[in-house]
Amino acid sequence: MEVARLLLKRDWEVGVAARRVDLLKTIGGVETEQIDVTKPEATQQLQNLINRVGGMDLFFYASGIGKQNRELKEDIELATVETNAIGFTRMIGEAYRFFAQQGHGHIAAISSIAGTKGLGPAPSYSATKAMQNVYLQALEQQANARGLDISFTDIRPGFVDTALLAGNFNYPMMLKPEAVAKEIIHAINRKQHVRIIDWRYRILTALWRRIPKCIWRHIKL
Repeated sequence: MEVARLLLKRDWEVGVAARRVDLLKTIGGVETEQIDVTKPEATQQLQNLINRVGGMDLFFYASGIGKQNRELKEDIELATVETNAIGFTRMIGEAYRFFAQQGHGHIAAISSIAGTKGLGPAPSYSATKAMQNVYLQALEQQANARGLDISFTDIRPGFVDTALLAGNFNYPMMLKPEAVAKEIIHAINRKQHVRIIDWRYRILTALWRRIPKCIWRHIKL
């Protein structure tokens, strides 16, 4: 929602969607649509929103769920895959096809630094975030091969102080939504391919990638 507010301040025509439309009532001056990305009708609902706004040049995707699941409960794992993998593919794919037909566009999506390596406390979450990273990379390669004028921005934040992380666990290096939104807008304006938010997480992720698998598999998180 913070990103939508910043875009409005920059005189964008904005349409927003969510599974719970009550969350959108605090944003004024936008078109709204109720969309559950896990449902097949979500793509048609996106088209309805696009038509009401009068077109689309930027598709910003921020839907996702994630929970720690140390006991590997089936319902948590499958719900995460349904939203973060299937729902992501459904909606990003629809935006891609729209922009391919239109002739231009920009897809920006929030994934996560969690896709860097498999996380034992959150298996399906880290796996689906890695899938999102690779999927955007694959679409970018396909768009270039097809000569399509479609830009892609993979936004990878760390822990952000939102309802998704509400609870008793004390997450380190928590980021404020307002600061994250400003970095997102900056990345979109510059059409960056990948943006890790913020500088602390950029350092952490660079070091994280270099941990050998033989060591990583024995680290207790």
